[in-house]
Amino acid sequence: MMSEKLISLLRVVVPLALITYHLSLLTSCAEAQEHTAPAVNPEDSVSVMTTYGVNTLISDSGVIKYRIVTERWDVNTVRQPSRWEFMKGIFFEQFDEQFHVQAYIQADTAWYFDKQRLWKLRGRVNIRNVKGLIYTSEELYWDGIRHEFYSTVFSRVVTPERTMEGTYFRSDEKMEHYMVTNSKGSFLASDMDDEEEEPATTDTSEATPEQEYGRPAPEKRRKY
Repeated sequence: MMSEKLISLLRVVVPLALITYHLSLLTSCAEAQEHTAPAVNPEDSVSVMTTYGVNTLISDSGVIKYRIVTERWDVNTVRQPSRWEFMKGIFFEQFDEQFHVQAYIQADTAWYFDKQRLWKLRGRVNIRNVKGLIYTSEELYWDGIRHEFYSTVFSRVVTPERTMEGTYFRSDEKMEHYMVTNSKGSFLASDMDDEEEEPATTDTSEATPEQEYGRPAPEKRRKY
């Protein structure tokens, strides 16, 4: 049998050991550090959808208006404003109501801001329509609300009758009524003599689109 002295000693040592153990656990928990990753930058947010080898038709108000061909299509709804990205280039075919091709549009890079219905085309932007017009620039906006194109960088317009170059361009979606400012180019004599041959232009004195989605403000401009 254990002596009374040993039993008394155990009664003292065991509780002390348990207390020391619990204190060590509390200390280790207090010193533990939480490891967290840095916050995700919205600009680094990944696309919610990425599609390769796209060849698709796009409708507007229930009518097929365009064909889009692109190597890569990214949809990003996290970034503000939300957008579609075409970083590998894009090619459009534009149709009329009878599904006849009216124009071709091509760019090295494109963004579509879906909430604003605004396209931004950059890098070797080219447009050709069935009437022989050829448009080239390094940047072009396509406004799906106003149904027009515009650019605030150097643009070149070539038609069977004339060639124009300027730093501001504005046109309807069919490239039938357009204007160029700060321009230079060659004209037929009849262009200066017969005002009826001048294409109609959009009245640019009403809107202030720089207040809407970053659109540049239109100005009063000389008509051609």
